[in-house]
Amino acid sequence: MADVKLSIIYYSSTGTVHGMAERLREAGEKAGAEVRLRQVAELAPAEAIASNAAWSQHFDRTKNEPRATADDVVWADAVLFGTPTRYGNVTSQLKQFLDTLGPQWAQGQLANKAYAGFTASMTEHGGQESTLLALYNTIYHFGGVVVAPGYTDPLKFADGNPYGVSHVTGGSNDGPLTEVQFAALDHLARRIVSIAGRLRA
Repeated sequence: MADVKLSIIYYSSTGTVHGMAERLREAGEKAGAEVRLRQVAELAPAEAIASNAAWSQHFDRTKNEPRATADDVVWADAVLFGTPTRYGNVTSQLKQFLDTLGPQWAQGQLANKAYAGFTASMTEHGGQESTLLALYNTIYHFGGVVVAPGYTDPLKFADGNPYGVSHVTGGSNDGPLTEVQFAALDHLARRIVSIAGRLRA
């Protein structure tokens, strides 16, 4: 049987969600999946990006990376969406990408796939869970299968988020990912690849 096809589609302003996405790519490949890593297009005006050094630096570092297209979702058996939290919701950049998938949705091309999400915020109660729940509202409309990690492994009691994977960056917004997040990301990738394989069988 051919490898499970996994798309990791994300938005990252200063690099945290980008780092999470790269770890998911590694874990997905180790789990035997064929992986596409794609960033959605930046929508913010240049002056907003320039006003934040970390944002500007990350934008410059990743400006030549492949951008997500509708085909990346249609192609996949499983999709992991990543976004920072914005007022307890997904970023406008990721939401705009999701909103362009109407033609594929109308043709049923987004249904019956495995989906899950990952996110980051500056504070511990900064809207991480509501961001993932808001993301999953879109997945329900796709007819997708939400593959939340739940507490399917003891490591989730350290990570503490049954809805997906999340990270607190701290007040300076530069807190590095730790082994706790890496373990949770690895588990999420393994789980979604496994479930997608069963859905496809």
